[in-house]
Amino acid sequence: MGRVHVGVLGATTVMVDSEPVHLTPGTVRLLLRLVAAEGEAVTASQLFLDLWPSPGQGQVGRGERNEVQKRVLELRRKMEPEQPTSTARFLRTERVVATKYTQSAYRLVMDQEQLDYLEFVDLVNRATHSPPATAVALLTRALELWRGVPLADAAGQDFAARLVVRLGALHKTARTELAKNLAALGRPDSALAYAEGLAADFPDDDAVTQALAGLRERIRARHAGDVLRREFTGLRVELVVRQGDLFDSDDANLVVGFGDTFDTAVDDDAVVSRDSVQGQLLVRVYQGDRRRLDAELARGLRGVEPVAVESPRAKPRGKRRRYPVGTVAPLPLNGRKVFAFVHCQQDLDLVTRSSAGELRFALEQVWRSVRQHGLLKPVAIPLVGSGLARVTELSREQLMILIIDTYLQSCRDSRCAPELRIVLRPADMERIRISDVERFVEALDHDGREPR
Repeated sequence: MGRVHVGVLGATTVMVDSEPVHLTPGTVRLLLRLVAAEGEAVTASQLFLDLWPSPGQGQVGRGERNEVQKRVLELRRKMEPEQPTSTARFLRTERVVATKYTQSAYRLVMDQEQLDYLEFVDLVNRATHSPPATAVALLTRALELWRGVPLADAAGQDFAARLVVRLGALHKTARTELAKNLAALGRPDSALAYAEGLAADFPDDDAVTQALAGLRERIRARHAGDVLRREFTGLRVELVVRQGDLFDSDDANLVVGFGDTFDTAVDDDAVVSRDSVQGQLLVRVYQGDRRRLDAELARGLRGVEPVAVESPRAKPRGKRRRYPVGTVAPLPLNGRKVFAFVHCQQDLDLVTRSSAGELRFALEQVWRSVRQHGLLKPVAIPLVGSGLARVTELSREQLMILIIDTYLQSCRDSRCAPELRIVLRPADMERIRISDVERFVEALDHDGREPR
């Protein structure tokens, strides 16, 4: 016996063994009339009155009932062609008393694996008393079944109205519950799309309006400080530009640029500024314990050969081992990592210098290390190249675009982090034309490529 599936959550579909079956319009209406009966038997006379209405209807005669039986026969031949009428699985014939006479009645018998609206109802009902993660899975499956107006090919027919209204209400429930459970799982951004859709469809529903307002407020609070946000759906990654403090990103791996000697001495030795990102790393993360930071850097650099070692006479202050641009030392940080990387070279007079090419190469090495050691956590990075290690040939806007471009290119090769978070200090925000960066980002396609 063939596997049969009927879809009524949109335009009517009938599939037998995964192949579509064509029905004439009259037979489609007959099928929908039986679906709308929700498992009850419907007499041939009632079917004729519902499906072929005409003014001044009188008693339905044999000829009219024969018209119904033709549609029944077509439906049976298409749905179960080799099944005898007496043992029909789906469209069963019964004898019922109607007025003075007995006549044929027809009952559609299908379960939730064979009729999509039954599966939809079951999934939504189960979700309403399930924990949030299970509810999200069930409701997502339910809404995937919804293809449009239910019983669309019987639009305006009285017999379909009750079921259409009930399914419409359940569809609203499914969307409402999905938004609520996504928010409960800490995913208000995902919930927002469903809440906005509900508000558009039910503008006079105060509960829907209030739920949408609450979600938007929650997202605003969550994204406080964000100045740019863009999801690249083809890569399944997100770009965020945020004004704030890099070291407040306690859910993310951190990227910190160093000179080629990985110096850590601040202020007194005049090697590294206390206000620089490197200086703040020492003060904020290592509580000023330079010895511990140096030990972590030494472990991270184990196996990396320096390209030169300066003499004490040539470089009396700071460290003397020089590492190539692009060297990355992953440092442990409470289940996260700090990716300390060389993006500039330091002269003997402690002045640093770099170039656009060197910075691009260094960033490419960072993303490679993030892919290997970052545990697929978000990664937060300052506007590298804009401080004392200034890449003079690039503007601040170009520096940010370079960071974004190298990250997206790396993700196209192999996803390295689900989120790139560029954290700008207030002073950076005052000096950068963020609108230029926004135009660049919004012009990219869903894979982070420039459109053709």
